[in-house]
Amino acid sequence: MANAQVDETRREQAAERIPSSTSPARHLQQVSTKPESQVQIVWRNLRRNRLAMAGGIFVLLLYLTALFAPALAPQDYTAFNRGQPLKPPSSEHWFGTDRQTRDVFSRVIVGSRVSLSVGFISVTLIMLIGVTLGALSGFLGGIIDNLVMRFTDIMLAIPGFFLLITAAALFTPSLRTTMIVIGLTSWMGAARLIRGEFLRVKAQDFVLAARAIGVPNSRIIIRHLLPNTMAVIIVEATLWLSYAILLESGLAFLGLGAQPPTPSWGGMLADGRVDMQNAWWQTVFPGLAIFLTVLAFNLVGDGLRDAFDPRQRRR
Repeated sequence: MANAQVDETRREQAAERIPSSTSPARHLQQVSTKPESQVQIVWRNLRRNRLAMAGGIFVLLLYLTALFAPALAPQDYTAFNRGQPLKPPSSEHWFGTDRQTRDVFSRVIVGSRVSLSVGFISVTLIMLIGVTLGALSGFLGGIIDNLVMRFTDIMLAIPGFFLLITAAALFTPSLRTTMIVIGLTSWMGAARLIRGEFLRVKAQDFVLAARAIGVPNSRIIIRHLLPNTMAVIIVEATLWLSYAILLESGLAFLGLGAQPPTPSWGGMLADGRVDMQNAWWQTVFPGLAIFLTVLAFNLVGDGLRDAFDPRQRRR
């Protein structure tokens, strides 16, 4: 009897020392809670970054604008308004008119299609080439690594924009030519970055264990290496979108991009530079569109980088 009372007293004392948060019910609740996935963690971290969210909303609105550009444009972007050359912004023409009497606002709206399509397709080419060469170089090593990296160094030694202009000038200027040229001349940075990531991940224990048990190289790349470098690929692609838009604007400004009557922001800057002092709206609004778009993509890219690797924010 005395022993039973002693045991009961000890159980009561032990129960008093157990915090409420570690009660059996609380413990079962914690065990039953499903852990967050990588996507949920990234989204939670991204939502905390107000600048990245603002940039993402702007990019989303921009893509919707480009998608429904013909319906949103108040006037035909090729239509001429007789007797209204270089008309300043008004209720009839929100962004004014250009020297050919065309509505600038409609041309800025339709021009978003050019910039976003060039950015998306050219970055797709950049990442396909860069990821493929970087992955092969980093995983295989040896002579393949030396050949790919030496060729990459040669390409990087050539001034990028001059290489772009030369390649664009060799072919008939068009929107398709701009996309292909940007993609084929801008993959080097992505290749070096992916190579470094593959070298880092390849040396980790789970990859060494997979190779030790005879897993094929193709399976190691697809199932182990690529998923662990996907964060870097997504961030790099997002940041490259802004740079590709700048490159397209530069080529269009030089007359090597989309050809008339297709409007592009860079081409509108080139057309308006002659009347910049007297008709500022011809260059201010297209330039502002380029600035805001590039800024938005950079904010999203920086936000994704911090969301995938929160340690970046503490550096």
